[in-house]
Amino acid sequence: MSGDLAAGYDLVIFDLDGVVFLIDKPIPGAAEAVERLRERKTPVAYATNNASRRAADVATLLTGMGVPAQPAEVLTSAGASAAVLAEKLPAGSPVLVVGADALRDEVTDAGLTPVDSLGDKPVAVVQGYGPEVGWQILAEASLAVRAGAMWVATNTDRTLPSPRGPLPGNGSLVAVLRTALDREPDLVVGKPEPALFTTAASQSQAKRPLAVGDRLDTDIQGAVGAGMDSLLVLTGVSGPADLLAADESRRPTFVAADLSGLFRPAEEAAVPLTADEAGGWRVAREGETVTLDGAGDPVVALRLLCAATWNGVPSTGIEPASEAARGLLKSWGL
Repeated sequence: MSGDLAAGYDLVIFDLDGVVFLIDKPIPGAAEAVERLRERKTPVAYATNNASRRAADVATLLTGMGVPAQPAEVLTSAGASAAVLAEKLPAGSPVLVVGADALRDEVTDAGLTPVDSLGDKPVAVVQGYGPEVGWQILAEASLAVRAGAMWVATNTDRTLPSPRGPLPGNGSLVAVLRTALDREPDLVVGKPEPALFTTAASQSQAKRPLAVGDRLDTDIQGAVGAGMDSLLVLTGVSGPADLLAADESRRPTFVAADLSGLFRPAEEAAVPLTADEAGGWRVAREGETVTLDGAGDPVVALRLLCAATWNGVPSTGIEPASEAARGLLKSWGL
């Protein structure tokens, strides 16, 4: 068996947006990475906060991108939210749905009745991302929550990654109601809550799963909460500056530029890298300042610098000592 990072795990749980694809375009190398895992008979699962598609639709989308997937391998925050509501409410209860048709269908399949106005006397509001969500349904949701309906959010991702840059996500829409109601949702189901990760592991009977994501505040924090190792890939939302400033609840086990990191030795992705030099880079710390010198793989420099910033050096305390270091830090916004 190969001695690479992925070989140490019996399940790989992928986030989707920013890891496998951006909106509807596959990220280069993603299909090949999943295929290599399948060739090894390593189980895979997909756990997504996006509530705009059902599991079967996600599987079809992935397969069309060259990433063969079965509906049973896909866990969505829409399905999980509907399941939670079905546990809490009597069968047939009216639930006001804010989001895409996929969320509405999940509510129906859970044995509840989707509605869209206060006049239907909803006992709960479930809010998920939908590109057509507008003021009218948000107004009905606001009125319903004020009237006593339980408010459940599928997730609170502030943004969605896209080829054009971050776009408003469900968290931005939740913020509209939060502002109007001056309160938080009663329940948030998706990541960073650990349920999607723990369910995926349970379904596969995995003893040592690895979570792979692009967001520190959802994917990685969720994995930490679930007690799982995690790999941050730099193809989506969270970038090097975010990782350098991450608190303990959002620190991954590994970091890589993309999914090819799964097939390199684990020690080449482990973070932080506690050394004075590696891969052509050198670091020197003095008090609350750390100097970066040399040139090489940017991910190696990032791992070296995490050892300093995760131990007291502020990101503003990183200083370049070479042209390569100066250009790298500038590209990270530092």
